[in-house]
Amino acid sequence: MKWLLPLLLTGCAIVPAQEPPLPAPLIAELKKEWPKNRTVNLVFHGHSVPAGYHETPEVKPFESYPLMAMQRIQKANPHAVINAIVTAIGGEDSKKGAARFKKDVLRMHPDVIFIDYALNDRRLPEAEVEKAWRSMAKEAKAEGVPVVFVTPTGARNVNYDAPDEPLEIRAAIIRKVAAEEGIPVADVLAAWKAALKKGVKQDSLLAQANHPNKKGHEIAAKVIAGMFGVR
Repeated sequence: MKWLLPLLLTGCAIVPAQEPPLPAPLIAELKKEWPKNRTVNLVFHGHSVPAGYHETPEVKPFESYPLMAMQRIQKANPHAVINAIVTAIGGEDSKKGAARFKKDVLRMHPDVIFIDYALNDRRLPEAEVEKAWRSMAKEAKAEGVPVVFVTPTGARNVNYDAPDEPLEIRAAIIRKVAAEEGIPVADVLAAWKAALKKGVKQDSLLAQANHPNKKGHEIAAKVIAGMFGVR
């Protein structure tokens, strides 16, 4: 846990700044017009949040960040053909997600993969979390597929910025593995906390204790679209 504090302090720096952190050829692909363009596949892997669950068991894909991010990216790239593919499963953690990564994610011919498991990873030992995220990173890199780690949306009963907070610890593990593997991070947690510090009430962002509503998903969608240089 010795790496937690510095990563917490530098987490906001991982949020995209001026240049899009995704590969230039991918960004260029979105700028092409017919007949030179092709379908660009964005794959969203994770648990119930990217799967679209709001107040369980209700699923609202059009008010959840995968499609909301795609809409933002599409608006900024009106000639692009974009496909948002959701391989997320409600209730899943990164250990289970890593086990099916090749079969369910890489077979989708992704142009980029977004991974979001931290909320459910609180039930896993820290070493298993690190192993699972690193495994998915290495498998994607071995196939030449860009991958983005997504830090979590917020939840009730989270003691933000506390060094012993399980969600902060998982977010720090994600940042650590990403830094070591050379992977960009969509730091949704940093953006979520920034909104709270501006006075936004957390309950206005949540559909239930651990699921964001449309307003909460909008925070994640903005961060993810920012990875493509979309503001």
